[in-house]
Amino acid sequence: MVTRRLKDAAQQAGNMVELLSCALFDLGDDPVAEMLDTAQTGFTNAAEIAAFEKPPLSEHNLPRSTYEALQRGAALDPNAPALSFFLKGGDYARAKTISHGDLLAKVTQTANAFRKLGMGREDVVAYVLPNLPETHYTIWGASAAARVLAINPLLEPAQIADLLRTANAKVLVTLEKTPKADLWEKCCAAIETVPSVEHVITCSVFDWMDGALGAGLRLASHLRPKTLKLETRAVPVKRFNQLIRNAPADRLTFDAPEPDDISTMLCTGGTTGLPKIALRSHASEVYDAWALSHFNPIISAQGTAVLCGLPLFHSNAILVTGLLVFMSGGHVVLSTPQGYRGDGVFPNFWKIVDHFRIATFSGVPTVYAALLDVPRDGLDISSVQFGACGAAPMPVELFNRFVSETGIPIVEGYGLTEGAVASSLNPTHPEGGARIGSIGLRLPYQDMRVAILDDGDVFVRWAETDEAGVIVISGPNVFEGYLIDAQNDGIWLDQDRRRWFNTGDLARQDADGYFWMTGRKKELIIRGGHNIDPKIVEEAMHKHPAVAMAAVVGRPDAKVGEVPVMYFEQVPGAQVSTAELAEFAQHHVPERAAIPKDFIRVEALPVTAVGKIHKVTLNMMEINRTIQDEARKADVVLSVEVVQDPKRGIVSQVAHVSDRAKLQNALSPYPFNIDWR
Repeated sequence: MVTRRLKDAAQQAGNMVELLSCALFDLGDDPVAEMLDTAQTGFTNAAEIAAFEKPPLSEHNLPRSTYEALQRGAALDPNAPALSFFLKGGDYARAKTISHGDLLAKVTQTANAFRKLGMGREDVVAYVLPNLPETHYTIWGASAAARVLAINPLLEPAQIADLLRTANAKVLVTLEKTPKADLWEKCCAAIETVPSVEHVITCSVFDWMDGALGAGLRLASHLRPKTLKLETRAVPVKRFNQLIRNAPADRLTFDAPEPDDISTMLCTGGTTGLPKIALRSHASEVYDAWALSHFNPIISAQGTAVLCGLPLFHSNAILVTGLLVFMSGGHVVLSTPQGYRGDGVFPNFWKIVDHFRIATFSGVPTVYAALLDVPRDGLDISSVQFGACGAAPMPVELFNRFVSETGIPIVEGYGLTEGAVASSLNPTHPEGGARIGSIGLRLPYQDMRVAILDDGDVFVRWAETDEAGVIVISGPNVFEGYLIDAQNDGIWLDQDRRRWFNTGDLARQDADGYFWMTGRKKELIIRGGHNIDPKIVEEAMHKHPAVAMAAVVGRPDAKVGEVPVMYFEQVPGAQVSTAELAEFAQHHVPERAAIPKDFIRVEALPVTAVGKIHKVTLNMMEINRTIQDEARKADVVLSVEVVQDPKRGIVSQVAHVSDRAKLQNALSPYPFNIDWR
């Protein structure tokens, strides 16, 4: 049940909604009922998923586009709250709330305004934004009118420029010049070398501020220059609110997108120095949100409040705590422009949960660890049905402690940008069979299997039960490929008269259909849920004249999961210090989070039989190093051997421990497998 303040805010928008409802919500027969045509109890096992798949997917009458999905959600109750937003964690009780009708109207205006700028179905609108309501307007409005490219605001100007240039973006939406934020400066530097950008649209946090200070800052914003004067050209600049102000809000002025049209373009780790931009269709995103709703009956219930703390350039924030909630008539609580990193969010987290009656939220392990230290006394957090985790492995001890202390179950899953957002999930129903450490069961209508591939990624055979291999997926959520065609070489497998995407992740599937991760063939380093491609670091560090060969891997870290470290062979006769390499990395590694935390010189890097660097050996060395370091800090004597298990991946065998309980406590934040002997 929403608060009286939210009801009042929704009612204030009611007059406009009533005027627009006939045009916006005229969808013929009852598509909402058909979209929610199954009992929302959630799957509990693989057999229920198989039974659910008996009718063809087409009989479920999914929305044809993300825009239509928003229409259907708004049709349930145009006056209901769709989006609440506050600038600081302590401001949650004074959040600004937007109704479903107003959200749809704003998205419609945004789409029409982009079309008026000349954007067509194949053109690209890019955004470099924090979490703002305008970010959602941009995502769904741009994807209705054209294609939308999401760019991480933490990237450096050169990386932003590479992405804009590769996508041939014509419009860039970003934050106006703002104290304590550098997005405007970075974007100005980026578009200097991107001639395709014809328009810059600016959003402002000041539009969401109350009082005299907010009014003064908004006035100053209106007085800013309307042209960005670069060395190479002048680019017109328009404020977002001015752009959409006079655009029609009751209908699209052009043909709505088709299911196969590209909706969003999201960036993944590159391996060649060029950005990898994944092309996702409207159908893939709608399907994935819909499929997840059958695992997550709580977040697909009308009126349910869901907290969004992850950044809105990420699939999870866009689809799981975004589209899925909107299309179900739910309520997204957008917690500050910086999400979980925002001022006062963690200290007020459980107060926010109590105030909005939050049902679920998504987070990486570090979020759950931080929440354990936030007081809950006197607060009602019983509305939370579960927390979701899928961006990084959850340490078992952290998992158990969080559940024990809060009473909130954690649901683990697996997904990737190329599969919309999710491919598997543990059951969330109270009677389901969720298994700690498993990434769950596959989504309905999407096939997910384990394949045995050779060293050239050529299919050999399907894996047996509990045999480790590479995860491959095939289904309506799989993306259309990468924007750069050369990057599509070798990513597909044609088998059993179907096309499968090779995820590069390693897992096994048990007899009950549950998948269990055993490693990552892609070698990505996951730091606090942020993916780091080691190739960008290696390519930068190979430019140092003393580095003959470099290999970057993740070092286990108790706070952020992993941090990058670099092993290297030195050029014969050369001399280089760790401090010198660290200084070089500061100036040449294009992403701050990717700068190695340590540099380890070796006589020879481990290689495979065909001469490739064997990073698994380096990963094993880092795990060994971590265990030894923690034992030394705890003054514990032990012996340890790190091995590869065919079912579980890397396993640490720890024996002869002088104080096992003390060492177990020290190692509890780490997700790696340990056998105590």
